[in-house]
Amino acid sequence: MERQQEYVLRTVEERSIRLVWLWFTDVLGFLKSFSVTSEELEEAFDEGIGFDGSAIEGFARVQESDMLARPDAGTFQIMPVEEGRSDGGVARVFCDIYTPDGRPFWGDPRYVLRRNLEKASELGFTFYVHPEMEFFLFKDLENPTPLDAGGYFDLTPLDVTQDLRREMVSVLEHMGIPVEFAHHEVAPSQHEIDLRMADALTMADSVMTYRLIVKEMAARKGLYATFMPKPLTDLPGSGMHTHLSLFEGDQNAFHDSSDEYHLSKAAKAFIAGLLTHAGEITAVTNQWVNSYKRLVTGSGYPVPEAPAFVCWGRHNRSALIRVPMYKPRKEQSTRIEIRSPDPACNPYLAFSVILAAGLRGVADGYELPPEATDNIYEMSDSERRAARISQLPADLNQALLVMEGSELVAEALGEQVFEYLLRNKREEWDQYKTYVSPYERKRYLPVL
Repeated sequence: MERQQEYVLRTVEERSIRLVWLWFTDVLGFLKSFSVTSEELEEAFDEGIGFDGSAIEGFARVQESDMLARPDAGTFQIMPVEEGRSDGGVARVFCDIYTPDGRPFWGDPRYVLRRNLEKASELGFTFYVHPEMEFFLFKDLENPTPLDAGGYFDLTPLDVTQDLRREMVSVLEHMGIPVEFAHHEVAPSQHEIDLRMADALTMADSVMTYRLIVKEMAARKGLYATFMPKPLTDLPGSGMHTHLSLFEGDQNAFHDSSDEYHLSKAAKAFIAGLLTHAGEITAVTNQWVNSYKRLVTGSGYPVPEAPAFVCWGRHNRSALIRVPMYKPRKEQSTRIEIRSPDPACNPYLAFSVILAAGLRGVADGYELPPEATDNIYEMSDSERRAARISQLPADLNQALLVMEGSELVAEALGEQVFEYLLRNKREEWDQYKTYVSPYERKRYLPVL
């Protein structure tokens, strides 16, 4: 840690960095930031910077408001220089939040994830993730119409924003966030940039950085980038399909060459854990009212990209959990994919509950149910019941009711974050259910 701090301080001096942004995340997943000058950075490493935690969503009550933000030197990155600026560079570093007596703060989402990663470590595992982040680009928020007529993997002239997407990838790579690939997605004006696999804490930091970079670069072009799960009624929503794997040292704990699926016992139990607790974790992986406009049945798409039913399959993209095709002599790439999370979630909390559900399956030896080989959306209700395929919560209220009774989610998030999320999301639902939408006025005013 001291060597990392020394490296950061030396780099700040050598690169003429004038300001360092200190970043952290509130419970809802919104990025928070304040800056210190380069001269103050060393003190920030040594003592932390105090702030009012009662002003941050989900952090503390007024009588418990004092908090300390301590920079994690390992997350230091120089931000891309804006054109025309000559006042020195800017860097960012993520912070861990502490109470004044030096204890990690339980309401810090980064600490929530650290706690769950420590539980995995006690079992001998390191948790790696690889999210596929989708987003839309619009010109006007008042009238969010698509900017192109492109579809999946389309190039020019349909994909008019390909240059911007390429610039986004370049900036992410420049900041030390490796990108696996990028492309136009299924819907017009929809894009995807996939981040290369990393440990879950590094990836959560990268997701927060990714969202800011994408939004800022779009804004410089006069566009608006949104990670809203379902911005337009007649087009597919945006997901964050997330690939998962556990490693024991350098060995992929999910791989077994003797198994017909090339899945180890741990991998099968992990999948079973995700399936068993899928409903309980949905309010965290899909935390907004709008999230459930994406996780919907009867959407009109023959193979929906957003799963609504709890099952698994090897090549079945209608399943909640998919096992990607095994590549010979690529044991390290054996993984599973959970397809329900959306890119508007808090990644620290989402990765925490996903890991907790999977590890519960491993620790308790959950049995993997039979694979779903049919398109789940084409099955009848009776066929799904016979196959014991249940449905994810249909709206935020259902998800909160299931989460409220979950000992697993309460333990994974910690009491403070668990109770705050329930309270905040119930308020969101109460506001939503009393709102009279344009759809209702258009449909009912003329006839009722």
